[in-house]
Order: sequence, then structure tokens, then C-alpha cells
Amino acid sequence: MDRMNNREVPEGKNANHSKRRLGRVSIVTMLMVGALMMGVQLESKVLSQDTAEALQKIEDVFILINRRYVEEVDPAKIAQSAVAGMLKELDPHSVYFNAEKLKGENESFDAAFEGIGISFELLPGVEGADTLAVLNVLPGGPSEGVGLQSGDRILLVDGKSTIGFDEADVRSHLKGPRGTEVKISIQRPGVDRLIEFDIIRDKIPIYTLDSSYMMEDGTGYIRMNRFARTTYSEFMASLRDLKERDMQRLVLDLRGNRGGYMEMAVRISGEFLKEGQLVVSQSGATEDSKEAFYASSGGLWEEGPVMVLVDGGSASASEIVAGALQDHDRALIVGQRTFGKGLVQKQYQLRDGSALRLTVARYYTPSGRLIQTEYEDGDRADYYASKAEIKRADATHTASELLSEAPDSLRFYTDAGRLVVAGGGVIPDFIVPPDSLSPLMRSVLGRSLENQFIRSWIDLYGASIKNTWGESPSGFVSSFTVSAEMREAFLSYAAEHGVVIGDRPGEADEGARFSDIDLATDQEMLDTLLKGRLATRLYDRSAWYPVWRNVDKLINESQKLWAPANELAESYSVAN
Repeated sequence: MDRMNNREVPEGKNANHSKRRLGRVSIVTMLMVGALMMGVQLESKVLSQDTAEALQKIEDVFILINRRYVEEVDPAKIAQSAVAGMLKELDPHSVYFNAEKLKGENESFDAAFEGIGISFELLPGVEGADTLAVLNVLPGGPSEGVGLQSGDRILLVDGKSTIGFDEADVRSHLKGPRGTEVKISIQRPGVDRLIEFDIIRDKIPIYTLDSSYMMEDGTGYIRMNRFARTTYSEFMASLRDLKERDMQRLVLDLRGNRGGYMEMAVRISGEFLKEGQLVVSQSGATEDSKEAFYASSGGLWEEGPVMVLVDGGSASASEIVAGALQDHDRALIVGQRTFGKGLVQKQYQLRDGSALRLTVARYYTPSGRLIQTEYEDGDRADYYASKAEIKRADATHTASELLSEAPDSLRFYTDAGRLVVAGGGVIPDFIVPPDSLSPLMRSVLGRSLENQFIRSWIDLYGASIKNTWGESPSGFVSSFTVSAEMREAFLSYAAEHGVVIGDRPGEADEGARFSDIDLATDQEMLDTLLKGRLATRLYDRSAWYPVWRNVDKLINESQKLWAPANELAESYSVAN
């Protein structure tokens, strides 16, 4: 499974060991002592002679390099390279994290960090020195409490200029232990003096649900970006809210969701399934890696119609949910073939603060499917290239064609006898090819012109827009329209930056001159893009999705498929 299995937490460090020089320790003793120092609990079995000899070779080479190499070497760097070399012989998902990267990974999956509570961006400044700006103020955080606003430029942090900061500088100065204070000075558009804030850092939640709202005709929508510690509680809060608003059917959007904790996937799947139904099983080389996970009682949405949206970025825990609901004929899966990651990792903490995330098992859907695509050793380049090749091939096939071409060894069947296949992600019940952008939209998005324009528009009109539409995005989403004035201002801005449409003055970049006919074709998408970026900056990222859904091809196509989704829900209710 992607990331680590929440049931398999790293053991704590055990520092009780005697200090011995590396060259004097026998290989078996060194291994046992090292294991205790790392917090790794070894299996209670004697190493084979071949294994002991291989470990002895690693020790011999390491000592020789450190003692005899012509130049001074960094032992830590060599050890890290050795670990990377060993992992390369395994699978593409066993990985090593140094201490710094591990901290970011853990924050992501703990779904919280300690800081001032903003998302930020670095804006091009004088002579290439970036300036720091507030992109969004995170709800409930200390920055919101003191009155920081989207668009504020942070010029000083504890008296130090932020001009030329990179992302690492921002994090090292603004993040910090809960309860500590940081003083910032900001420049606010329309205010001719610096404004100072004293902010007490606090624990900031990282939400794993991007958006939850009601669409038309009683359709609820929930989009998740990963499966972290808080995902189940976030999901349940959203599901209860949608039910209270008389939701009749649910769209669960797992596009781009790379996975996370298996436990979260099991618990969320269980809210759609009857008690005792298998969600996923796993099997590895050791007995403790063999386990099955079942739905518990009292699912909150056991009978209503469900549609799950997936694509090539849906991996691991996302595939557990999609696979379980497909195998039990509980939900209609719509979109593109998922990533194809059916491996379970366990994380082992190392004594220097780094960690090894090692594949210890494979997981299987209820019908017995292994979702993992084939791989050779740990060659990531070939692994991802093969996935891109599969994606290109899928673009010309329907779901039924892909299923019919599968060999007998990869054929499995759902509870109701529908054909599903293993060995390469979850193939949706209905494939909707990804939408292709026009040359005009590629030029706009490739240069991030809409983001740059909206940033300047917010500086000029953000306060008045917020006063008009209030703190809740719902009114803005339902009623705001891009005016002709705003659209023309953007087109003029684009022409100044190399994308010229019609006869507007400006020097076009190569291949970036378009006609008014191109604009007419793309006007709805362009207006939606501007409105969505504006909503994101005025409120937060959750406001993007109800705006963009109007031009989201997969959502629009999926809404035509509620008849088969309803049939699945009715059949499931009768059968179970």
C-alpha cells in the first residue's frame, strides 16, 4: 500500500547498547546491535550462511573505502548510497527518506504541522530575488486570528528581510514549535505603511478532503487528496452533512489521490458495505504480514447510489476503495485506469532520524485481484514508462474491450458475476478519456497567466469582492460571473505577456497568436478558470471544485451514468 500501513507503526528507538568499534564487531553481532539502535525488531531466526557472507562483504567494502580510499569520504553519504543501491534491486515503492524529507512526509500523513497557518507563494521580485506573499490564510489558524489576508506581502520575519527567500527559508522561519512567537511585517495592497503582527504558532491541520458540497438533483460530492490519520473523521463529517441536506446519491472523487494509510481506506470502504464483507487482504513472506480486513457494522451509506471517479493518479489506498466497491458491486467506477499499486509498506525508523519504508506484503481485492502492475527490480524509470504506455493504449479502448482482452489468469469476477481483471490497476466500469486542452488554453496555463492576472486583480478589487460576497464561498460560486471588463483586462494582460488574441497590441511568443474564433471556442473554460482562481484566493482551494465542475469533462460525463449506478445500488441492497 502507498506510504505505510497504519497498523504497522515504527517501533521506538532502543539506545541500550555497548559502544564497539566497527572493525572489531562480528557481522552477526553488528547486525543485532544495529537493529536495536534502529528500533527494528528482527525475526527470531538465525541468519543463513549466504546472508551472513553477503553482510560480511558489505562491511568489508565499507571499511576499506573509509580506510583506504585516496580521498576523504563522507561515511554517512556512502551508507545512504548503499541503502539506495540495495533498494534499487527490490521494487519501485520501497524507499529511503533522510531525516529532513521524513519530517515532511510525516507531517503530510499526520495531517498537521506547527506554524502560523498560511499557504504561501514566492513572487518574482527585483533582480530575480523572490518576494514572499500569502496565498491563503488557513481557516482556524493563528494567522486568521490576527487578521492576515490573502495577497499580503511578508517583507520581514523577526526583523529579517524575506527578499530572496526560497521555500526552505520560508518553512524554517515560519514553522516552529507550538506556543512560540514570530513577528512579521507585511505590505498590504492599498495600504501605504507596513503592518506588523505578533503571531503565536499553533498546530495547523492539513485537510485531506479538498471539497464537499451538494451538486444538483440531490447529488453529493466529496473529493479526497490522500488517506491520512484524519481522513476518516473528515469524510464522516462531510457525509453526515450531505445526508442532512437530503443527499440522494454520492460522487466520491479519488482522482489524483496517491493513497496513504490502509486503515483509512478500510474504514471508509466499510461505510458503503454491509458488516463482515471483505475489504482487502494482504500476504507477504512472514505470518504477521498475512491479514484480512472486513467492513464493520453500521455503515453510514450502505444503500444509496455511489459513483467513484478515478484516473491514472489514483493509487494504493484509492485502489483499495475502488476495488472493494467494484468487487462487491456496490459502486459504479468511472474514469481512467488507476495507477496499479498493490504493495504494502512498513516504515522502520533509523537511528539518525531517517527511515526505511519497505515493501512487506501485497494486497488483494475481495475477488482476489492483485492490482499491482508488473515491474522488474526497482527500476523506476522503466516502471513509470510502462504505465505511460498503458495509458496511451487505454485511450483507444472501451472498458469492455480491455476486459475481453485479458488472459484467463488475470480474470476475476465480482459478487454478481461481472468480469474484472488483475495485474494493472482498477479498470473502471465506464472509461471516460481525459479531456485535451486547446492550444490557447495550453498557452495560458503553461505560462500561468491566469494565476498572475488574478493575483493583481485581487490586489485591486479583492476587498470589495469579499465585501460583496461575504466570507462563505457558496454565494460567490453560485452567482459571480466574469464580467466583460474583467475578461478584456485579462486578454490585455495576456497580450503583454506573449499570448495575443485577435488584434490586441502585443508581441506574441512563437505559436501563441490566436484569433477571436479561438477565444469564442474557449470562452466558457477561460471564464471558469478565472473565476476558479479568484475563488481559490478569496476563500480556499475547496472553492475551486464547485466552480470548475462546469467544465470538468469527467464529472459532466459521469452524471449521465446514474442509471447503471442506481441499478447496482438496488441489486446490492437485495443481495445483501
